[in-house]
Amino acid sequence: MTTREEAIRLCMELPGVYEDYPFDDGNWTVMRHGSNKKMFAAIYHHQGCMWMNVKAEPSWGDFWRSSFEAVVPAYHMNKLHWVSIILDGSMSDEEIRRLVQDSYHLTAPKRRR
Repeated sequence: MTTREEAIRLCMELPGVYEDYPFDDGNWTVMRHGSNKKMFAAIYHHQGCMWMNVKAEPSWGDFWRSSFEAVVPAYHMNKLHWVSIILDGSMSDEEIRRLVQDSYHLTAPKRRR
């Protein structure tokens, strides 16, 4: 996976999501939950590649960063809770899908008891 279109398509596989362009900068695509409007992924071009920011549990963020050179502390986000994936083709679509799904679940609406 190396393009914005592929990243958006991957995110759109999840239920109840939509793409948003909230900034005056068309470089940023934000993927959100339809129900609570929370962002779970940001897709943008940076340093010659497409990048995607996703939320991660801190311990999992450490695991992903230590396992893949393409996973780095998040650009323009809280570096404890978010990671950036450089979409340079070095990670499989399944690995990226796992990170996106985790982010989706971490930002999903909380269930009432």
